[in-house]
Amino acid sequence: MNKPFKRGARPLAELLNACLSDAFKQQGFASAELVTRWTEIVGPEIAAHAEPMKVQWPRAIGNDAPEPGTLVLRVDGPTAIEIQHSSNVILERVNRFFGWQAVNRLSLRQAPLSQRGKKPVKAPDPAAAARIAATLPEVADDQLREALGRLGAALKPKR
Repeated sequence: MNKPFKRGARPLAELLNACLSDAFKQQGFASAELVTRWTEIVGPEIAAHAEPMKVQWPRAIGNDAPEPGTLVLRVDGPTAIEIQHSSNVILERVNRFFGWQAVNRLSLRQAPLSQRGKKPVKAPDPAAAARIAATLPEVADDQLREALGRLGAALKPKR
């Protein structure tokens, strides 16, 4: 009698890809990469003030080649005019990423960005880092000892 084949642990990315791909398709994204690699595609200056919401595709007519879509961006209010002026650059970078003219128009929606909830990471206290580094005499390399002290100070809860 043959035992059923048991598959080992699967990577989390493999499991989530199946779940998330349906959600991205509902928003018009052919792949999740436009959202997940947005900063790489448009650069950190633009990505800090705009994020993709969806791609609106026109209805196909017959067997004609698909027409380019409209990329809908969420932008924070004060920088919307700058993003509008950078629209040609954004369109060029997105189309270069896809390798074909996927989008030919931008539509801007002024709203708070979803990534705004992240708080900036504060630098660890230098005195605490020095105290922690002093407790590591077995580490011979000075730079490594200082780096471990900074790491320990950043991880140690404040009292």
